[in-house]
Amino acid sequence: MKKKVVLLLMLALLSLALLACAPESAQPDAGDAAQEENGDTADTGDTITIVDHLGNTVTLPREINRIAVTNIYPLPSVITVMLGSAEKLVGIHPVSMSAAENGLLGDLYPEILNADTGFVQGSDLNVEELLKLNPDVVFYGADNPQMGQNLINAGFAAVAISANKWDYDILETYRQWIALLSQIFPNNDISDKVDQYSQEVYDLVQERTASVEEKKKILFLFQYDDSQMVTSGKHFFGQFWCDAVGGKNVAEEITLDNNNAVINMEQVYAWNPEVIFITNFTPTQPEDLYNNAVGADDWQSVKAVQDKQVYKMPLGIYRSYTPGVDTPITLLWMAKAVYPDLFTDIDIPQKVADYYQELYGIQLTDEQISQMFTPTGDAAQGFK
Repeated sequence: MKKKVVLLLMLALLSLALLACAPESAQPDAGDAAQEENGDTADTGDTITIVDHLGNTVTLPREINRIAVTNIYPLPSVITVMLGSAEKLVGIHPVSMSAAENGLLGDLYPEILNADTGFVQGSDLNVEELLKLNPDVVFYGADNPQMGQNLINAGFAAVAISANKWDYDILETYRQWIALLSQIFPNNDISDKVDQYSQEVYDLVQERTASVEEKKKILFLFQYDDSQMVTSGKHFFGQFWCDAVGGKNVAEEITLDNNNAVINMEQVYAWNPEVIFITNFTPTQPEDLYNNAVGADDWQSVKAVQDKQVYKMPLGIYRSYTPGVDTPITLLWMAKAVYPDLFTDIDIPQKVADYYQELYGIQLTDEQISQMFTPTGDAAQGFK
């Protein structure tokens, strides 16, 4: 009996000695478990594991060389600037392509114009065509989980990217996109720089507009032609922009869950906006309102038209109404457009030049900056 006890003690001591000599990677670590639970990147050698914006755990190759983006339109431009090249983008949406062709992205990174667009139309995905592109990762909009399931069923590594998870807070949404992309492309991590610059701009605008007693009334024309007029209600990006610059969204009373709201001139007359912003999702220009050039609509009694306070939103790296690379600088431009007297010292072209150089290493010419703030209507091509 004593011999058995001694033997068991010796075995126990031997097991403890072996455990103590084992490498750290072989031992369970509470920190690693917490990281995976919180959605941080898990490193397993040739692959990484991330948690996307739908909470899906996705395993990706560590070295990603072929990227496709479906229906999250601004993302190809964000990925391109972050990586400093569009060479890895093998497929993008036609709506993304029309912005690249008519904005700065195609000038700065002409290789993006070679990306395929034939695998997706609207929200319709052609899996067979996508298979031909052989992507290492496919990004898709989190608002279409069925597309994600179809991608997974076809064997793709699919990553959901959300545009509305943060209640259409454009700055926060862009930050979250960069944070996730920085996990996927850790060698190109710019999350800290984006966070710092975005917060500085936001704080500056809040400080200067805090004293505004009577907020300017703002109308967004998301789409406008002779068949319909669409604005941003309370649950879309226009609401964030209005709140962020200390204005009032005249359409905030519209609380539809489908984000955009069809309106008419009678509602515009009732609201009588003081400032109007036109997105690049429609070909309409400020002159079209000044000259009553759309359908039979008469804009002459609207205060924003009378005061020549109608603006086409910038088209830089992408359509600036949505989250993207241009987001922080768009906030500054819009704040100055709404309250010019509060931002007389802000030189927007110089701010744009400094922003792109300091954060992304992009040196814009004066001509490119001018082009950014005088976009044509061609960027609306492909958007329905």
